[in-house]
Amino acid sequence: MFESLPDELWSQLRTVLLLMLAVAICLAPFAFLYGVYRLVSLPLRRRERARLFLDLLELGIEDGHTPERAIMAAARSNDAVLGKRFRRLASHLESGASLKEALQRVPRLLPPQVSAMLAAGAEVGDVRRVLPACRQSLRDALSQTRGALNYLTILLFIILPAVPVVTVMLSVFVLPKFEQIADDMGTGLPLFSQAVFGLRYGFVWAQIAVMLCFQFIMFCYIAGPRMKGWVLIDRVLWLFPWRRKRIQRDFATMLALLLDAGVPEQRALLLAAESSNNSLFIRRATIAAEAMSAGTKMTDAVRALDDSGEFQWRLANAAHGPGGFVAALRGWFEALDAKAFQQEQAAAQTLTTALVLWNGLMIGAFVIGMFAVLTNIVEEASLW
Repeated sequence: MFESLPDELWSQLRTVLLLMLAVAICLAPFAFLYGVYRLVSLPLRRRERARLFLDLLELGIEDGHTPERAIMAAARSNDAVLGKRFRRLASHLESGASLKEALQRVPRLLPPQVSAMLAAGAEVGDVRRVLPACRQSLRDALSQTRGALNYLTILLFIILPAVPVVTVMLSVFVLPKFEQIADDMGTGLPLFSQAVFGLRYGFVWAQIAVMLCFQFIMFCYIAGPRMKGWVLIDRVLWLFPWRRKRIQRDFATMLALLLDAGVPEQRALLLAAESSNNSLFIRRATIAAEAMSAGTKMTDAVRALDDSGEFQWRLANAAHGPGGFVAALRGWFEALDAKAFQQEQAAAQTLTTALVLWNGLMIGAFVIGMFAVLTNIVEEASLW
């Protein structure tokens, strides 16, 4: 088809195609960086969507509306910033569903912790009271994004995929040549080179396994709250100390708010546990609630929720404070939040350092093995 075109038209078409290719090559790095930015900033965008929802809800309540009417009134503005999920939530409310039921039908509108807190506030009849706890849980997105952006993104997207490729190239094309040269020269392989060359495919699979492991971690980070519906990861998350502190912070904040609102202790305990969005912690709270039903004091029953025992004595002291539970425990909430941030950032930096050392060890082992062969050959040649 192209052969039938006039030479001048074919030359112009080829020039246009080359220009398009050059532009695509120039824009490819920017497109990649923008894609990384979009993925890494997902928690912040989720936080902004939730923050906007909470602001609209609070403004509507201040104007004297119920939470349901405040949401429906905001949806009638047809503002594109609110998004389709917000309007879907409003349509469920207009059909007669309660706030708790509507939030369950639109699970991706808000983080699970925020939805559970709002549902607890709706159940006790005072949604406005739980808004500070909702906003407190949204601050976690900043720590997650900072750790991913500053420490892990370059490693997961660039260094980790590149090192297995280099390892495969060395194992398949380079190391066999060194073995052949050593055999032809009759020098044999040094012991270290024998060990490295013999384990080269094991090194390749180890590198691929590490890369896939951390790519999966990045996938979980991108998926965010939706991962809870795909994989049972509560037990894994419980192993992270910063995750435990944030669960404890959200639970203790909600418990203090509900107790100050006059909610019965046992019911407040269960509602606060549901706000943690962790099945392992909810199970512990259920055991504590059953102990309270048997006559155990709440300050003794919460021992099952905290292995260190710190929450138990802080709650016992707050029960005797004059300003209520929230005022007595506010400093502890802030300390838990700061400690969780510190631990998450320290873990990100430690992991980054470990990955750099691991990649350096793999490549360094191959390089030392190859230079050992060359050194052996030079020594043998000098004896001739």
